[in-house]
Amino acid sequence: MTRFVAAERGLGEFAVVDALPEFVVVVFAAVTHLADPWFLFALLAVGYWFASEEVAGSPRRAGATAIAAVTCAYAATALGKAWFAVPRPPGAMSPADIPTWLPALLSGWYEAQVLSDGFGFPSGHATGGAAAYLALALLYDRFWTDRARYLAAGAVAVAIAASRVVIEVHYLVDVLAGLAVGAGTVVVALWLAGDPRVRRSASAETTDAAAGPTAALNPAPAFLLAAVVSTGALAVAVAGGHTGEVVEAGIGIATGAGGAVGWRLVDGDEPAVPVRVAVPALAVTGGLWVGAYALAGTLPVTLVATTAAVVAVVALPALPERIGAMSGARN
Repeated sequence: MTRFVAAERGLGEFAVVDALPEFVVVVFAAVTHLADPWFLFALLAVGYWFASEEVAGSPRRAGATAIAAVTCAYAATALGKAWFAVPRPPGAMSPADIPTWLPALLSGWYEAQVLSDGFGFPSGHATGGAAAYLALALLYDRFWTDRARYLAAGAVAVAIAASRVVIEVHYLVDVLAGLAVGAGTVVVALWLAGDPRVRRSASAETTDAAAGPTAALNPAPAFLLAAVVSTGALAVAVAGGHTGEVVEAGIGIATGAGGAVGWRLVDGDEPAVPVRVAVPALAVTGGLWVGAYALAGTLPVTLVATTAAVVAVVALPALPERIGAMSGARN
């Protein structure tokens, strides 16, 4: 589909980037971690497990909806990359231009940051970053003021998008599209979840003001949308012979399906997860996710591991109560 998005789509942005001091580029290489998939899902999982009513009226519903929104964003990215199938900038290809003053310990890290394969449009980091930080700002609506949350979310999202251009793994148009897609998927996900601020329906007028807009959220439809969009991405990737996108689409299907299944196991009004339960759960789910990517060449194993990890993350708030009920039954 390169007739819609050109392979050479630069607007002269790299002439500006090449004039930047090397230390600025290194700083932006670190900033891009703020939208690494592992970082975003860890951040969202921690918020989902531990957030209290001081940050959202219904913290478990808010947290699960944020995870669902970002899952939708990644599904849209997978579909876009497989559909348009346009390359990244030449600067993303080997060899990397590593600053000579950078310590040897950091050279490998920097090289991994500035080299990237796969397709370039839209930017996955810009999409995921925009979706994650906007969703957090909208859903954790009791934290800070509205203005502070939105400014912070916008600043982080723009910084992430800029970092992808500065380290030359994306063109400017890639990250602008990513910001738009990320914001758009959040709106769609919140509408599907029943957020009264987005639906603007008669039901919004009857929402309990004390409970806030998160009180009746249901993230299951957004998780299912992510699975459906990822299925479309899988079909496009298979038809185009894009192996990398086949894996990403498969992970999207598993994440969406796993989120929907996991949400059926919770009530949505559970208290925060105790640390004694969360720590081992984080180790188990983290291991499953690492295994899913490490075994990406074996798609069925990747799908099973990803599904199990997401079900565990989403269902975890219900575990302490179930354990207590089982103990009480034995006694």
